[in-house]
Amino acid sequence: MKLSVIILNYNVRYFLELCLKSVVAAIADIDAEIIVVDNNSPDDSCDMIKRLFPTVNLIENKDNSGFSKGNNIGVTHAKGEYLCILNPDTVVAEDTFTKLIQFADSKDNLGIVGCQLIDGKGKFLPESKRNVPTPKVSLQKVLGNTNGYYANEVEIENTGKVDILVGAFMWLKKDVYEYVHGFDEAYFMYGEDIDLSYKVIKAGYDNFYFGDTTVVHFKGESTLRDRKYAKRFYGAMQIFYKKHFKQNAVFNAIVWLGIKLAYVMSKAPEIVETKSERSFIYTKAISQSLEEQLPQPIEITDSIQDKIEKDSMLVYDFNVLKASDVINDMKQKSTQENIVFRFLPKNSKFILGSDSATNRGEVLHF
Repeated sequence: MKLSVIILNYNVRYFLELCLKSVVAAIADIDAEIIVVDNNSPDDSCDMIKRLFPTVNLIENKDNSGFSKGNNIGVTHAKGEYLCILNPDTVVAEDTFTKLIQFADSKDNLGIVGCQLIDGKGKFLPESKRNVPTPKVSLQKVLGNTNGYYANEVEIENTGKVDILVGAFMWLKKDVYEYVHGFDEAYFMYGEDIDLSYKVIKAGYDNFYFGDTTVVHFKGESTLRDRKYAKRFYGAMQIFYKKHFKQNAVFNAIVWLGIKLAYVMSKAPEIVETKSERSFIYTKAISQSLEEQLPQPIEITDSIQDKIEKDSMLVYDFNVLKASDVINDMKQKSTQENIVFRFLPKNSKFILGSDSATNRGEVLHF
């Protein structure tokens, strides 16, 4: 088998459905499997998988064992030459995996490959490509200087070697994952992607950012960016520094102060409210029950328009549109004023989207 897609899920049933439908389309011509590890979600994620995706290998954990352990469990069941560690709040293009297979097969000494990630408003996520977060670099970031933190030397649309990739999308060979012993389970959540990336480059492999495919990562779904998040994240960074950097009393004091400063300076997430004055729906037909819930007036078209008025909601119907076309359109329209995006998954009775990286997205049933 060529590929195992591993998705760790917790309580994001509707985003997971959209994600799985995009993955199914992307592996149509690949010898691949999908493994979903559910960390005891209180919603009906598992029932949905069993009903809509019977060929998915579903592993139901009896408790929430965290990101690292959950993915490690998934990998033990994987049969693929390559692994794709994928968040449930993502949408992949139809050609994402075929492009990565072609790229990965052409490389010797390959470590982890990441790709271009955008958020629910079509904006590039700079954490798609990062440098090693040394204490100095991390402190500079806390103080507002991100030049050393993000790998800005590699252009967004280009491909090049970088050190650190993000756990929302990680592509690597299963034998490399196993050689470095996978995710370190000392990390419950946050920091484990930095740790794995760093372990792989320390083992002598080359990590790459691959800018020739784009994946939507809604963020704010798998985790909320609140003070609890900040405490866990900076606690994870303490684990990382203790594990990978030579320490002495001065070093430990600087790291402790830096992490304390970062936590104190972290702010509660702002509630993002958007007000749309009209809707554009890319579809052939629309349910009346949905139409009644959308901002009026409504324009319905089955082709993507180049220019949209500001203060608009765009609804993409995946019954008639390809994910790759939707993603490209989001990137192009992300620069327009106050445009929000909603997704209607194929054969579904809800639309969803996310207008903020720090708050939960919106799911609207009809």
